[in-house]
Amino acid sequence: MEKEAKKEKKQKKSDKEIIAELTDSLQRLQAEFENHKKREEKDKKEFVKYSRAGLILEILPSLDSFEMALKSAKDNEEFVKGMEMVYAQLYSILENEGLRPILAVGQKLDPYKHEVLMREKSDKEEDMVLEELQRGYMLGDKVLRHSKVKISEKKKDAK
Repeated sequence: MEKEAKKEKKQKKSDKEIIAELTDSLQRLQAEFENHKKREEKDKKEFVKYSRAGLILEILPSLDSFEMALKSAKDNEEFVKGMEMVYAQLYSILENEGLRPILAVGQKLDPYKHEVLMREKSDKEEDMVLEELQRGYMLGDKVLRHSKVKISEKKKDAK
């Protein structure tokens, strides 16, 4: 019996050691996980910060064109030509990034893409877009800015 008590004491001691080892291991694992989370958050912030660099780099030639156009502001024809060039450059860059305009004029009102600012009595079908007051844009499947539109309203019959 005494042997069994000693064996049990040894067993308990080794159980305590095992628990201490597991506790230590768990604490280390928790610390590693916290460090990993902090590193991931830092990397994410850095990615977001510098992800715009490519787009900005692409826009810089448009900025240069603006400067050139403004220098030739004395010559109206050259100025207008310069502004058209800048517009085309900028539009092309944004288009390459996935930007596309929302079709509006002549379309049926789509409340997910169009924002109604005005209504006008018309012979056209109800809720048709008559005029686009401000162009809307999509990036992929997401609406970045709704088209601000004027839509048709049925004329009331005068009886």
